[in-house]
Amino acid sequence: MSDQIVDPAPVLRDVPGPTALGGGTRRAGELLFLIAATDFKKSYFGTALGYLWSIARPLALFGVLLAVFTQIFRVGSNVPHYPELLLLGVVLFGFFQEATGFAVGSIVAQEAVVRKTQFPRAIIPLAVVLTALFNLGLNLLVVTVFLLAFGVTPMWTWLLFPLAVLALVVITAAVSTIVAALYPRFRDVGIIWTVAATVLLYGTPVLYPIEAVPDTMRHIISLNPLTPIFELVRKWVVDPAAPGPVSAGGALSFAIAVTLFVTICVLSVWILNREAPRIAEEL
Repeated sequence: MSDQIVDPAPVLRDVPGPTALGGGTRRAGELLFLIAATDFKKSYFGTALGYLWSIARPLALFGVLLAVFTQIFRVGSNVPHYPELLLLGVVLFGFFQEATGFAVGSIVAQEAVVRKTQFPRAIIPLAVVLTALFNLGLNLLVVTVFLLAFGVTPMWTWLLFPLAVLALVVITAAVSTIVAALYPRFRDVGIIWTVAATVLLYGTPVLYPIEAVPDTMRHIISLNPLTPIFELVRKWVVDPAAPGPVSAGGALSFAIAVTLFVTICVLSVWILNREAPRIAEEL
């Protein structure tokens, strides 16, 4: 009786799911710019004013807030260049709020793509941030004209302003990826972030100067990672005599805010890498 050769039993291996940046960074970068540019064009396609709407929205909000905080509450009566400071703050925070708000449901909105292709998951919320950044660029052009027209003197510290914008973009991207990655599994994230964004608006020195806040609340507000960014913008662009982030809330509060900033950025990478392979299952 001849011996029979028996094939060994197949070994089952785990097949990793799609990753946050599957396909390489170059492909991810090309997809990021393509999606963001397309979404930016689609946002104003067919409208009468086109890209002017990106400027009209923050200007309308600025007008309302200026009337309220100078004519009713008179918060900015003794603040140098308060209207210019308010406009700049509204535009910058509007970028943060717009990007993170649209990022929440961005992955779910791309369900068909996420389910059928090895699409790098991180590109979806980052494209939302880049689209909002295009809007911010247009808005800052108008803000610059406004600053010059109303007597804000250009200073060498204006050259530092891009560093503050970069910090704002980084934390915006970090928060956007966190909420976008968690939303497919936890749909309450959408409601929670709507409330949190409103709290952050009033918990960040956008509508008021930090020195107008009582000491106890000032130290709490200074823990907000966004606060040092807006304080630096004020000092570098509008009022060089304004207190910086360290003198406004203290060195300890500033150190905690920076630590929270870094923690949020690290946490965003960890959460997205953990959630990316299973996002399609949650949709």
